[in-house]
Amino acid sequence: MLDKLKAMQAIGSLMKNKEQLAEAGERIKAKLETMRVDGEAGGGACRAVVSGKMKLIDLTLDPALLAGMAVDEKTRELATALIKDAINDATENAQKQVQQLIAREADDLGLGDLAPQLTGLLS
Repeated sequence: MLDKLKAMQAIGSLMKNKEQLAEAGERIKAKLETMRVDGEAGGGACRAVVSGKMKLIDLTLDPALLAGMAVDEKTRELATALIKDAINDATENAQKQVQQLIAREADDLGLGDLAPQLTGLLS
């Protein structure tokens, strides 16, 4: 109960300084635009890069995997699974970094207790 009251007080005081909140939001947006996070699968046979906005930026397949895809269906199925796993790995890593970014901004604004709720809004 006291934690909620503290959080409400922090939000109330922050609302008095909307400019500070807007600046924090702009900093977060800018960092999300430039953030690049890697993920991989198959011991690096497939690598994915996503942005802080969870958009796929790059996907790289090992040449041996590519060559095998032309040969048989089993390798194509393996490649498809590796691609999915690499993208999911990169996305999970990016989500963790975004949560950390929001937590730092929330701490800077004196809203450290609200970081999990703020992160939940973006998930």
